[in-house]
Order: sequence, then structure tokens, then C-alpha cells
Amino acid sequence: MILRLAIAVTLGLTRMAQADVAVTVAYLHVEQPLPPTLSNLDPLPDDLGLAGVRTGIADNATTGRFLGQTYALIDGHVAEGEDPLAAAKILLQDTKFLILNAAPEIILQIADLPEARDALLFNISSGNVALRDDACRANLLHALPSVAMRTDALAQVLVQKRWTDLAMIVGGHPQDEAYAAAMRASLVKFGLKPGPEKQWLFDADMRRNAAQEVPLFTQELGDYDALIVADELHDFGRYVLYNTWAARPVVGSEGLSAVTWDRVIEQWGAAQLQSRFEEESLRPMASEDYAGWAAARTVGEAVTRANTGVVGAVRAYILSDDFELAGFKGRPLTYRTWNGQLRQPIAIVHPRALVEQAPLEGFLHRVNELDTLGLDQPESKCEAFQ
Repeated sequence: MILRLAIAVTLGLTRMAQADVAVTVAYLHVEQPLPPTLSNLDPLPDDLGLAGVRTGIADNATTGRFLGQTYALIDGHVAEGEDPLAAAKILLQDTKFLILNAAPEIILQIADLPEARDALLFNISSGNVALRDDACRANLLHALPSVAMRTDALAQVLVQKRWTDLAMIVGGHPQDEAYAAAMRASLVKFGLKPGPEKQWLFDADMRRNAAQEVPLFTQELGDYDALIVADELHDFGRYVLYNTWAARPVVGSEGLSAVTWDRVIEQWGAAQLQSRFEEESLRPMASEDYAGWAAARTVGEAVTRANTGVVGAVRAYILSDDFELAGFKGRPLTYRTWNGQLRQPIAIVHPRALVEQAPLEGFLHRVNELDTLGLDQPESKCEAFQ
């Protein structure tokens, strides 16, 4: 196994010699195998997620230099086929704050390590609902929204626009099936009825054949108000737009989409975060980057407010009523005390603009309107936080 460990950022130098609190945050990226897709127009950045963590650590240091707090980042990378648990153990020797970019099963294995029992882990890569439900862990928080939060946000838009006659195309990958399952549940949750479905099994070159193949494929779905595309790998969905038999909106993984973050978000001071990130990383901020930033800033905000770097005290503050994170989304972000999920608005976007931000007006909740998105406390089977 080859593990790349490096001190990537050490900031807050003004009072380093007299620092009251010194915090080290570790980031671990475990490479995941990805199946081939029809197009390579959108390659994943090598620093996806990590770039956001770096920006968050830099933001922490900006505040920390006035308060006698210093922040360091350790960057760990595990190539495909290597041992992620061994890498996690090494990182946990240096710090108990660990940000994870890994598959859900790997995240759980790391959370269950004896070395992680008194650590605080952040998931910034997986929207898997089970991680927030019956497979939750008390030492694991989620800066990335669950897939159910995203599908709930989109379902609210469908209700608002009165697009009630719906059809869906589902890709053949596990991520696509998970998105489709969450979408069906969201439709039922908000009083809509799932419509006809077809599974996408084409392996033809859609770059040349989309105009011929897609209309025939979608003709069997009949008429509908909107077509939902479950294509989380962004494989075929781009070729569905404007090629359907019925000229109707495309929503879901393509077209009108519910996302954690996008370059088109500019309100609520987000343009400042966007420009700062692009200056540092030379590319737009993606959803995993935002989750990485939020995880790093969560640690920084809790350390600042609680004035301690002790992991137990930091976790307690994060899950208290006093914690709030200014997340450039128009309202304070907080963590759900029953499953560790970061509450946050979900943006509804198309590639050129922000359309809506969920929760939408009129979708009410007895405690917090953000809890209309994803698993609410009565629905959660998470027992680790009790």
C-alpha cells in the first residue's frame, strides 16, 4: 500500500508560538472504481472534495489567527486496490478529526475501527440514505446531503409547478437505482404518484445516434408533464434532453436538477465563496467541494465557539442548539441531532442559472422547514445518536 501523507495547509501563523488551540484535520480519499460512460466531457477533478477542504481550512485560519488558533491539514490518498483501513489508522494516530471521501461501505468500516471510536468523522462523498438511517454511526456526521434530501427538494418543485403526470428513465448502475428509489419515495411523500418507467440499457454511441434512438425509446412512455432521469453517473442523461418523443421538461440527474452546490449559485454572499475557491483551485466549486468546505468549517466554527480542540467537546457543541454554520445558502446550517446530517437548503438549478431553493414556500414543518428534506426524526431508524 502506498499512502500519500503531507501537511497541505498550515495557517494562522500570527500567534503560532503562543497558540492556545492547535487543530489538525485529516482528509482521506479512497479511490472508487467508476464504470465507463458514453462521454468524457466532464472528467472528475483529481482534487474533488479536497479542494473544498483546503478552502475551509484556510477560512478557519483567517479567524484563528486573531484568536490564537492554528489549523493544519493532512492529506491522505488511497489508490484503488490498496488498504483504506490501514491508511485511516495512520491518520487517526495524528488527529481525531477525519474527513472522508470514500464509498459508503468503506466509510462504515473506518467508522467502526477501534481507533475511530473517540474520533469525529465527516462524510463528504456519499448520499447513501442508510448511512443516515439504520446504518448510522455516532462518530459520523454528514456534510453532503442525502440523495433523499435532493429528491425531496425536486419533488417539492414538481408539486409547485403542478407537474403531476410523471415518467422516469433509470440507468443500470447502483447509484441510478438508489436515486430512482429515493425519487419514488419522495413523490409519494409529497402526494404525487410515480408513473411509467423504463430502464436505460443502451450501449450504442449516443453522440451520433441520440436523435434517432432517444425518441423511439421514450415513445413508449406516452405523454407526461415531466420526465425524470435517474443517471447519477451522468452517462446517458445529457442525450435525453431535447430528444424525447414528447417535448416535455427533463428533471432529475439532468436538466432541472437538485444539487448541493453549483457555480450558478451567487446569492447570499455565495459569489465570494465561489470566487475565493476558483482563485485557489482554478475551477468551479462542485458539490463534494462544498461538502468538504462545510466539514472543515464545521470543525473551525465549533473550535472557535467552544474555544477547545478536544474532539468530544467539539462534537457536543456541533450537536447542540448553539451551533450554526454560515453556509452561503440564505439561512444558518445546523446538524440533525438524531442522525448527524447537516441541515441545508437544496438548490434547484439548470446549467445556466439557479431556479429555486428548497424548501419551497408553503412546505411547512413543526420544528424546522429544512427537515422537510430527507429523513425526519420520526422516520429515522438511527439509534446511535440516542
